[in-house]
Amino acid sequence: MLFESDTLKQSKNLKKDREENEITVALLGNPNVGKSTLFNQLTGMKQHTGNWSGKTVEMAEGYCRYRDKKIRIIDLPGTYSLSPHSAEEAVTEEIISSGIADCTAIVCDAGCLERNLILVLQAMEMTDSVIVCLNLMDEAEKRGISIDTEKLGQLLGVPIVPMSAIKKKGVNEALKLFSERRGIKKRETLKDLALSIPQQAETIAKEVIKLPRESNDISGSSADRILCGKFTAFPIMLLLLAFIFWLTMVGANYPSALLSRLFLFIQNKLLLLMNSLGAPEWLCSLLVLGVWRTLSCVVAVMLPPMAIFFPLFTLLEDLGYLPRVAFNLDRCFKRCDACGKQALTMCMGFGCNAAGVVGCRIIDSKRERLIAMLTNVFVPCNGRFPTITALISVFIVSVGGLVGGILSALILALLILLGFLLTFIVSKLLSVTILRGEPSSFTLELPPYRRPQITKIILRSVIDRTFHVLMRAIVVAAPAGLVIWLLANLNIGDVTLLRYCTDLLDPFASVFGLDGVILLAFILALPANEIVIPIVLMSYSSSGILSDYSSLAELGQILRANGWTTLTAVCVILFMLCHFPCSTTLMTIKKESGKLSWALLAAIIPTAIGLLLCFIVSSVAKIF
Repeated sequence: MLFESDTLKQSKNLKKDREENEITVALLGNPNVGKSTLFNQLTGMKQHTGNWSGKTVEMAEGYCRYRDKKIRIIDLPGTYSLSPHSAEEAVTEEIISSGIADCTAIVCDAGCLERNLILVLQAMEMTDSVIVCLNLMDEAEKRGISIDTEKLGQLLGVPIVPMSAIKKKGVNEALKLFSERRGIKKRETLKDLALSIPQQAETIAKEVIKLPRESNDISGSSADRILCGKFTAFPIMLLLLAFIFWLTMVGANYPSALLSRLFLFIQNKLLLLMNSLGAPEWLCSLLVLGVWRTLSCVVAVMLPPMAIFFPLFTLLEDLGYLPRVAFNLDRCFKRCDACGKQALTMCMGFGCNAAGVVGCRIIDSKRERLIAMLTNVFVPCNGRFPTITALISVFIVSVGGLVGGILSALILALLILLGFLLTFIVSKLLSVTILRGEPSSFTLELPPYRRPQITKIILRSVIDRTFHVLMRAIVVAAPAGLVIWLLANLNIGDVTLLRYCTDLLDPFASVFGLDGVILLAFILALPANEIVIPIVLMSYSSSGILSDYSSLAELGQILRANGWTTLTAVCVILFMLCHFPCSTTLMTIKKESGKLSWALLAAIIPTAIGLLLCFIVSSVAKIF
C-alpha cells in the first residue's frame, strides 16, 4: 500500500533527524478530539483542523520551546485503536512502540471519555511515559458532565491536564509536563480493575464521570433527527447545496467582471512596455495575448467562485454538518459495495477533484480507495461551475433576477444529484467487475454541533484551499496558453492548425450534439476546465487569442450566431459534468494509485459516460 509505506518511512526518519538534548512528544488521540488544534497552539503551524473524523491522515511535525528546552511535536494520524488494521493505526503503532517519542500525550474528549480511555490504556501497554490531555472540558461542562480529574490520575497513574485547546486553557500546563518528560505510569494501579481493556475503561469511567440526570443536549439530538432523518435528510441536503450554489453564482458575477477589467488594463500596459522595449510583434502576442491572457482568464473566472464557495464549505465543516452528509450517504455506498467514507472524499471534490483524490487516503481498503479515486470526477469541481452556470443562465433559465438565480441554483443542484447517481452506478459496476470485493466497515463519529470560528474559517479557506487550488491552476494554465496560441496562429496553407483540428473533429462531435470547436476546446482545456468557453469563443471569432465576454447576453448572442441551440447547451453541460479530469487530478491519481493504468481508466470512464449521455439526449431530441 503506497500511502502506508511512505508514511512509515517518514516515521523512521524522525529518529535520524533528532537533535541532541531534544525532547520528542507524540500527540495521540481519536479523530475529532482537538488533537491538531493543540498541535497548532503549541507549534504555531497552520495544520488543518476539520470538524470531522479521519481528516488528519498524514503526520505533521513542528517545534516549540519551553524555557531552555526545545520540544519536537509529532501530530500522529487520528485513530481509534493501536491494533494495526489500517494505514493510520499502523503508522501510529509504529511510532508509539518504537520509542521515537520521549513522551506520548494522549488527547481525549472530556465529553466521551470512556471511549477515549481504550486508546489511553492501549498506549500505556506500549510505552512507559504517558500524559492525558483532557480536552474540550468547557463543552463537557456545558452538557452537565463533570470529571474527577484527580481520581482519574490516581487510577491511571499518569498526569491529567484538563484543557480547552481552542481557548489555550491548559496548554502551558501540558507544555511544562512535556519539558519534564513526566508521565511515568504505575502499572499496579490497574491490576485489580478488570481483565480486558474495554472493561478497565468502563470501570474507570464509572468511578470518575458524573453525568447529568437528564441529558441537556436536546438541541443537538433534535437537529440530528431532522438533518439525518429518513425523510428529511436528502431534501435538506439538496436545498442547502442549492443555496450555497446560488450564493456562489450570484456573488461571483461582479468580482469576476472587475478582475477581467483589471487584467485587461494590465494586459494593455504589458503590450505598451514590450513595444517600447522593441520586442518583436510575434513575441508580444505570444507572451501577452497568449500566456498572460490565458492566465488572467483562468484567475478571473476561477478566483471569485472559490473565494465564496470554500468559506461556505468550510463553515459546514466547522459546524459539524459534513459528517452528517457521510452518515446520510453511507447506506447508498454500502449498496454499491463501496466505503461510506467515499462521501467525505466527494465533498472534498467540490472544491478540487485532485484534493478529493488525495482525501481517498482515509479509506483503508485499497479496492475501495481505487473506486473512490475513479469516481471522484463525477463531483463537479470548482473549475467546472462557471461554464455550467453560465450556460444554464443563457439557454435554460429565461427569467432574470432573484427568481432566475433560484431556478439556476436548483437546476445546478439537480445536476449535482445526477453526479451522485453516476457515482453510485459506476461504483457498483466497478465493485462487481474489475474491483470485486466486500464493503468494509468503519467507525464514523458524529461530532457535536459547534459554534464556527469565523476568522479561522476565512484564513483556512483562503490559504489552505483557495490559494492552493489557484496556484495549481496558474502553473498548468501558462503552458496551456502557449499551446493554444501556437494552434491559433500557425497555419497549414491558409488554414490555422486550430481550424484544421476543429474541422477534423466536427463529424465525430456532431453525433453527440456538439461540434468540432466544442470538442477541441475540452481537449485543450485539459490543464484547466475554466478556459473551455474562452477557447470556444476564440475559435468562432478566428481572433488568434482567447476571447472573453462582457455579459451573459453577449455570450448567448455569440454562441447562437454560431449554431448553438438549447440542445447544444444541454449536451455541453452534460459533457462538462462527465468528462476526463484535469491534468492535475490525473497526475494525482497516478501518484496515489502507483499505476498509470488507473489514471487512464479515470479519464476513459467519465468521458465514455459523458459521450453516451450526450448521444442519448441528442438522439431523443432529433426524434421528437
